[in-house]
Amino acid sequence: MSTPAFFEDENQIAPPRTVRIDLDDGSFILRSPVALKPYARCIGDWLERWARETPDALALAERDESGEGWRKLSYGELRRAVGAVAQGLLDLGVPKDRPVVILSDNAIDHAVLMLAAMHIGRTACSLSSAYSRMAKDPSRLHGMLRALGPAVIYASDAKVYGPSLAGCGIEATTVFSRNADAHPGAMPFERLLHTAETPAVIQAFEAILPDDHAKYLLTSGSTGKPKVVINTHRMLCANQQMMAQTWRFLDQEKPVLVDWLPWSHTFGANHNFNMVLSHGGALYIDEGRPAPGLIEKTVRNLREVRPTLLFNVPRGYDMLLPFLEADEALASEVLSRLRLVFYAAAALAPSTWERLEAVARRARPTRPLWLTTSWGATETSPAITTAHWRLDGAGCIGAPLPGIELKLVPNGGKLEMRVKGVSVFPGYRHGPRETSEAFDEEGYYRIGDAGYLVHAEQPERGVMFNGRVAEDFKLSSGTWVSVGTLRVELVSRLAPLAQDIVITGHDRAEIGMLVFPSPQAASRPRDELHAALQRVMRDLRDAGAGSSQCPVRAIVLNAPPDIDAGEITDKGYINQRAVLARRAEQVAKLHADAVDAEVVRVD
Repeated sequence: MSTPAFFEDENQIAPPRTVRIDLDDGSFILRSPVALKPYARCIGDWLERWARETPDALALAERDESGEGWRKLSYGELRRAVGAVAQGLLDLGVPKDRPVVILSDNAIDHAVLMLAAMHIGRTACSLSSAYSRMAKDPSRLHGMLRALGPAVIYASDAKVYGPSLAGCGIEATTVFSRNADAHPGAMPFERLLHTAETPAVIQAFEAILPDDHAKYLLTSGSTGKPKVVINTHRMLCANQQMMAQTWRFLDQEKPVLVDWLPWSHTFGANHNFNMVLSHGGALYIDEGRPAPGLIEKTVRNLREVRPTLLFNVPRGYDMLLPFLEADEALASEVLSRLRLVFYAAAALAPSTWERLEAVARRARPTRPLWLTTSWGATETSPAITTAHWRLDGAGCIGAPLPGIELKLVPNGGKLEMRVKGVSVFPGYRHGPRETSEAFDEEGYYRIGDAGYLVHAEQPERGVMFNGRVAEDFKLSSGTWVSVGTLRVELVSRLAPLAQDIVITGHDRAEIGMLVFPSPQAASRPRDELHAALQRVMRDLRDAGAGSSQCPVRAIVLNAPPDIDAGEITDKGYINQRAVLARRAEQVAKLHADAVDAEVVRVD
């Protein structure tokens, strides 16, 4: 008898089980029949446990100043650093109602400060570095700081981040790991690290209640302006327990991650960082990114560390794949210890899925690689569903985790998904109107996404993602365009030349495309991408695709999505509405009766 694949072993992965409850109005509820087990009281419980049980085990690592080695912190060292900084925050008199705001990219000092704040019942809030380090205009950052009202503002380097704080009008203690003397009145982070911990830290730790605020995260703004999402200790701890009951191997094998995903967003902070911390694993902080000139750093780190879990967004895999495809030895090393390859934040193109599987077949022919995904939001801490079985391709987002209810409600020709459970947020900070609008009359959170069952009679086979309700639009004929589904289809057909696509045609007769070219396309003649666009549009037309599924015109954009303008989030997800608003002139040119030279038309 052959040994089952890892993802088919019930000792490693929970078997899929889902209950469907039909309601009189055409809605139905999906939930797991498995009860949620007890979970930690607060985030700090995890750190206290591993510092006690495995004090010498590696917790965090980042590249040292030379760029050749690693600066490492064991769980014992991490707990001592957290205790010292927590005492420093108490000595500063940081009140419970004013958060500790962190402006910088992922780093050990960032992690220590974030954990220290939460260890004594204070709230941490990591903001994307794009708002300060990369932004040309700091006014958006200043608005966020005024809304948050922090007691402490931290950044890694005063010379890099200090200028963006000038004129913000916030009375707060500023702390920098480097060059603090370059910013008037600032404190060096080293001073906090050298504070002697007193019993006051443990007293504050023991007073934390599960529903106390652990952190604030700002929404990415994919459907509107950012809001401050309250994440409680209960939410975060319960969500990790949900995952542990589903990914059973986490209790048997400590995870090892190489991860770049920013802690200013829930995927990197709550899903990945917390998964490592809750299971006593090791997190190597990746200074790379899915971008030219930075992806090479990620490749180097993956090769050196050989992680057991690989988390990324679709763009990350699109950037990584050319390296793995060109170097079989690299692919074998990177994939050698992997339990799974996980994607989230945006739909994975079928072509990317097929390329990942092809690389894995060559690199580890006797061990199938498990490609999987989950679905969730900042407001759900984050996982709502997970696909804990073998998938045949992208699109399925899995089934509800233990302790979660997923309700599917008919809405405009789709099934809108709403969620209720212990890991759902209590509301937006200082946003009673937004909070009220976020929940329906039965207390379900309106996440704004749509889905449908893979098989109506077999709910355990999971839910197919069907785009965002707010992204879909009607043509002038009254026909609905499913943006999410069409976008994935077009990116896949254009692979590897299109990085992403924004669908146009709201209240018009025809569909168009704004096309962001991929790095591969940028190095080739523009005519090659134009020819590919014409071919794809022609193939869809000749195959009989209707007006809602067949673009007939396109413009290739010269400028990449602008994170400062909200066109793309740190996670790599295109904000369709923001792109359409910011590039309204190009949309008008695309659909004008007089065909512009930039417009690619189907012949």
